[in-house]
Amino acid sequence: MKLIVQIPAYNEEDSIQEVIKSIPKKLPGIKKIEILVIDDGSRDKTSESAKKAGADYVIRNTKNQGLAKTFQKGMNFALSKRADIIVNTDADNQYNQSEIPKLIKPIIDGKADIVSGNRQVESLNHMIPAKKYGNIIGSKVVKLSAGYPIIDASSGFRAYSREAALKLFVTSTHTYTHETLIQSAHKDLKVIEIPVEFKERRGNSKLISSVGSHVKKSMATIIRSTLMYNSFKFFTLLGAFLTLLGAVPMIRWLWLSYLDGHFGQHTQSLLLGLILLMFGGFSILIAFLADIIAINRRHLEEIMYLVKADRL
Repeated sequence: MKLIVQIPAYNEEDSIQEVIKSIPKKLPGIKKIEILVIDDGSRDKTSESAKKAGADYVIRNTKNQGLAKTFQKGMNFALSKRADIIVNTDADNQYNQSEIPKLIKPIIDGKADIVSGNRQVESLNHMIPAKKYGNIIGSKVVKLSAGYPIIDASSGFRAYSREAALKLFVTSTHTYTHETLIQSAHKDLKVIEIPVEFKERRGNSKLISSVGSHVKKSMATIIRSTLMYNSFKFFTLLGAFLTLLGAVPMIRWLWLSYLDGHFGQHTQSLLLGLILLMFGGFSILIAFLADIIAINRRHLEEIMYLVKADRL
């Protein structure tokens, strides 16, 4: 089997060499190990440092495109090099690369399609509270959406089987971690977690300039991905809720009008009920339209999978 360890990097010339040199050279069940660095338009000498450290492949974005696009570019490149397993790790040296063997073992044994490293965020003392609790809340939302018992949905230390890499396609422009888990749940890919070490970062994060902005964009990605795969259920439930809610003032209007003996009064209840019923009907209509679009999306995803499998 062939393993490619991919490292998305942005302005990490000080740490990229240490990361590359700490990646194991031999692993049980793996015939060949290669290292891929995707430089996301760094302004420093990240690419040069990666080459000096012994990276087999260094590809570079001419301008900064963000983590999600850089991750997807790396996955496609690794697939084109016939990788059987792809491990994604960070360039800031916060993950312990000696844990790669236990990350890929469930895939080698055929027990998982994706193995995600659980950083045990709740027990980390070196992670700032805003980021820590943002991770915890985001993980709980992803857990509800994906149906996986995921504890750390934001971890970037993961192993992917070739089949998983072929089926996943990131649409977000911010981060891939949440979307890939939600996609996996709807593409019959088995995801498991294993505990991993997460070291304190030296210096400031190059990827996250503002924790608040990161949390906001991550939540937007989670909501968008959830709606992408659960739109029929969401809009049907919303429509049913609005319809039931609208029935209350309508029943009130009918009852009061019956007691008064005519239907010319209590128009506030009538208008409120009609508005809620109208929005409820629209939501149910949107649910069916979204379901039709989802069928088309599934066909396109199947075509994309077949094209990637043939070309990569």
